[in-house]
Amino acid sequence: MINTTDHDSRIVRTKGQPAIQGYNAQAAANENQIIIAAEVTIDSPDFGHLEPMVDDSLSELRKVGVTDLPSVIVADAGYWHQKQMEDIVTDKRIPVVIPPDSGLRKGKDPRPGWDEGLYAFMRRVIESDNGKPTYRRRMGTIEPVFGQIKFDRRFDRFQRRGRSAARSEWRFAAATHNLLKLHSRQTAAAPA
Repeated sequence: MINTTDHDSRIVRTKGQPAIQGYNAQAAANENQIIIAAEVTIDSPDFGHLEPMVDDSLSELRKVGVTDLPSVIVADAGYWHQKQMEDIVTDKRIPVVIPPDSGLRKGKDPRPGWDEGLYAFMRRVIESDNGKPTYRRRMGTIEPVFGQIKFDRRFDRFQRRGRSAARSEWRFAAATHNLLKLHSRQTAAAPA
């Protein structure tokens, strides 16, 4: 299907939502909910976007002089991409924690063929004493970022057409999100 007013956009599906014509906004944030990298794609599942977002994040950190690598990469099940996960661990030497099963499969038997190898290893990691709090932090790191942008600031659709325009709009929203975080932190630390 081709949208006659925005040729770059595609049908995007989100679990629990009707399919819409649009883009997939990606973001990577640190533990303080500061957005490190923001990108707009036309692929609706997050599958395949893990390594590009990690590369973008590392590039952005290098640009501002940060040389320390993240201690761990944490993402939800939609980012599960075995080759990309292995490449990040092998090439960048950053551990990756991603559940092989989405929330809908919790408590169920693994899908056939998904019960050995990296799948079983990652389930053990996530269930470990260190893995549980590490993965749980994801909920308090990236989910509030999207909640604050989409619901608090009512940024729930792009106003401009074309992927480059949508990307500019998304990155502007990310930058203003970061400025608001900085302002809130400074205001909270200011003497009364």
